[in-house]
Amino acid sequence: MNRLRPTASVLDIANRLEEAGFEAWCVGGAIRDALLGGRPLDWDLATPATPEQVRGLFGRKRTIPIGIEFGTVAVLDDAGVPHEITTFRRDVQTDGRHAVVEFGASLEDDLARRDFTINAIAYRPRTQEVRDPFGGRNDIVAGVVRAVGDADARMREDRLRALRALRFAARYEFAIDPATRQAVEASAPFLTRLSAERVQQELVKSMQQVKRASVAISLWQESRALEVLVPSLGWLSEIDLATLDHLPADGAGGRTLPQRTTNRVAALFLNIPAAQARRVLTDLRFSKHDTNWITALVERWAKVAPAISVALDDGAPTDAELRGWLSALGRLHVGGFMRVAAARWSALRAYGEPAPPAAGVRDLYRRFERSRLTDPLEVGDLAIGGDELRAFGIPPGPLYAKILGLLLESVLEAPARNTPEGLMAEVPGLVERLGRTT
Repeated sequence: MNRLRPTASVLDIANRLEEAGFEAWCVGGAIRDALLGGRPLDWDLATPATPEQVRGLFGRKRTIPIGIEFGTVAVLDDAGVPHEITTFRRDVQTDGRHAVVEFGASLEDDLARRDFTINAIAYRPRTQEVRDPFGGRNDIVAGVVRAVGDADARMREDRLRALRALRFAARYEFAIDPATRQAVEASAPFLTRLSAERVQQELVKSMQQVKRASVAISLWQESRALEVLVPSLGWLSEIDLATLDHLPADGAGGRTLPQRTTNRVAALFLNIPAAQARRVLTDLRFSKHDTNWITALVERWAKVAPAISVALDDGAPTDAELRGWLSALGRLHVGGFMRVAAARWSALRAYGEPAPPAAGVRDLYRRFERSRLTDPLEVGDLAIGGDELRAFGIPPGPLYAKILGLLLESVLEAPARNTPEGLMAEVPGLVERLGRTT
């Protein structure tokens, strides 16, 4: 019981409700995570008070009707942080995703409509009473994800629960109760009813929250959810899955780095053409930023990784080879690429498959870091540009890009050539060469 310690702000809101004559119960994921030994900051409350009564008690300026048709109002604490308060409710109709709810229910009714027993526990701060009508605490101790009541009925009410069951099992390293697992697997053909945004959110949460993301995706595979929802990823190999576990989750080591999540998603697509990966990511409603980032890593993996792998097997690559790869990767993407590539090569080595040696990969990364800060790698780094070509008498047009591209190749081979005089000395020969090939 001593683990159930809501924040001071939540206790203050609960006290206000209690003083007004309304029970206030902490519910949901915060209870589960606290009992598991975590220290959650986001505590939700359930109460018999209606949304209008909550708004009347706390005032319109401190409340936001974020889901008032479902009985949910956000109350702002003194620091402006929102806390969700939901009226006790029961479902009266559902289409497999959205429910019509009825207020005036009891706490037991409210808990009975929840998805899993580990999420159907309530705690009343005023009396320190715990309500656990479905044995959620026992399931937490036993490490089991179990549906509340009839598992098939719970999945029919909301098909998203199937994906949530898989995520909770992977995140907490729990088993899935046999009846619940059977209901999850029976839900697979109906998962297409979920919106693309919901599928994407569950996939991202699995990449973000689960320490061993391979476990989460394996569960998606075994339940056929992956095959139904993302057919392009339906047949990921053991090495594909193992790659995920060599990429740390966001928050690992106390570091919050959202790019870790997108790198994990990128690792799922390494065996897929970049254009196809872009279509899948777009269909799943990933943001343009994440879609572009992930697609860029996938594209660079196909373009550069094979050459790097061969060169590292043969020994230390030359500086010219390194600059060529770095130019193809781009300064912006080299870090993400190397993290994903190192993870894939680590997974290959673990399975006894050919892969560059770990020491060689680390040395390459160090050399990349030095080179990207000092060497000319892009057309924009050249000592001359369009102005100098015009002054030389070359009319504007596609020829500019071709000349500058060839000059960059020359500079990548020997950075000392990157002077105005040195590059302009090469231009006449390049113009003649290009004239012969056009």
